[in-house]
Amino acid sequence: MLIDKVRHIQQQQNPPAILVIGDLMIDHYIWGDATRLSPEAPVPIVNVKNESTTLGGAANVAQNLVALGAKVTLGGLIGEDAYGLRLIEILESEGIATDAILKDANRPTTVKTRVVAGSHQLVRVDREITDPVLSELEDELVNQLDYYINESDIVLFSDYGKGLFSEDLTQRLIKLAKSKEKKVIIDPKGLNYEKYKGAFIIKPNRKELAEAAKTERIKNIDDLQKASKVIFKQTSVDYLIVTLSEEGMVILDELTYKLLPVKATAVFDVTGAGDTVLATIAYFMASGLTIEESCELANHAAAIVIRRVGSATTTIDEILEDITNGQN
Repeated sequence: MLIDKVRHIQQQQNPPAILVIGDLMIDHYIWGDATRLSPEAPVPIVNVKNESTTLGGAANVAQNLVALGAKVTLGGLIGEDAYGLRLIEILESEGIATDAILKDANRPTTVKTRVVAGSHQLVRVDREITDPVLSELEDELVNQLDYYINESDIVLFSDYGKGLFSEDLTQRLIKLAKSKEKKVIIDPKGLNYEKYKGAFIIKPNRKELAEAAKTERIKNIDDLQKASKVIFKQTSVDYLIVTLSEEGMVILDELTYKLLPVKATAVFDVTGAGDTVLATIAYFMASGLTIEESCELANHAAAIVIRRVGSATTTIDEILEDITNGQN
């Protein structure tokens, strides 16, 4: 029984070691009140009451893994700036190893600043450069990641389209992982899925899959299978896991599929749910469960976090409780 398997994993003394490679971000929030318009332009004046910073992008995936109990190393790039230092500080406070994070003098740390008045987001300001990484820095990153790939049970790529995953670097890292017999799971971005060739799993959502397969909207399982065939031909991956929002997720190989219905009874905020799904699948696969079992648990994890506001994490205890409640 799945609950018994999960409880057994909980009792193990050696947590899975997981390497997350990806685009690192800071989510910066400015909270305040807006009661009048500016005399300079028809825009609200926000009287700032508070500011906060949280982990975003691949760093949020790492945070989800830690919440589940994994031993996590994070690899990627930050700028030589205060936000980069803040990101490292938060990661280390979470117990996430940061030795595989390099500084890039040619780009700032990616920061998304949201100005919120009351309960309304007024504007988002992004600080980022999405140009490809310089080849010298790519070489340095690959050399740095070689050791951590070897030490990991599974490798995750969290691609947010911020310039890290060029086709060359992505292929170098996948081949390096395969040479060490490590499975690679990818949360993709953009239209070029050929750069993910050789990965074990790619996990797009329905919209991302349709765009990458250059097809019209995916309305049913036949559309889904047709789009998936395009990606299987491009990438030779073993599995696609396609998230379908309120409909759950589908596990596909080249011949078959399995639909896992959604577990949520209420939806408040889907922010970060994809990161939770990615982390949960990786954690339980690294712990020895099958893809189907891991996705079943990821469905429960997603149901938990979308009942909360903002990017959230969950724990094994909460997943077990969600399963138990569903059986009652």
